[in-house]
Amino acid sequence: MALKANALKVGDTHTARLVEDLKRTQIVQYAGASGDYNPLHTDEIFTTKVAGYPSVFAHGMLTMGMTGKMLTDYVGDARLTKYGVRFTSQVWPGDTLDATATVTGVSEDGGQKLVDLDVSTVNQDGVVVLSGYAQARVD
Repeated sequence: MALKANALKVGDTHTARLVEDLKRTQIVQYAGASGDYNPLHTDEIFTTKVAGYPSVFAHGMLTMGMTGKMLTDYVGDARLTKYGVRFTSQVWPGDTLDATATVTGVSEDGGQKLVDLDVSTVNQDGVVVLSGYAQARVD
């Protein structure tokens, strides 16, 4: 069911749980899918002993991908026209992530109705790990 422009208003929100208790296995699986085998994401000994982090941590693009799925679940497949983010904090094994899309505008451009969204993903402690924006076509 596609979103309707006339049913949206500035301030509307959509929130979804992206992952509960992120597993190291999921991080390593993403490394395989993306081809990004940076040891900060896959090698506990390197990450703790050499780099000085408390543990391996998730790829930013994994968080972006999970947040993007929340967006397409909300607006519908093949409707995003823009999507950009900043990674603001690391995502660790064991984290639970929730994402929120907030309507910031509804407009029309060349006969196409559009919704503008602010996007934020937070961990279980309320720390923002990703912030960004999106735009999507709506009916």
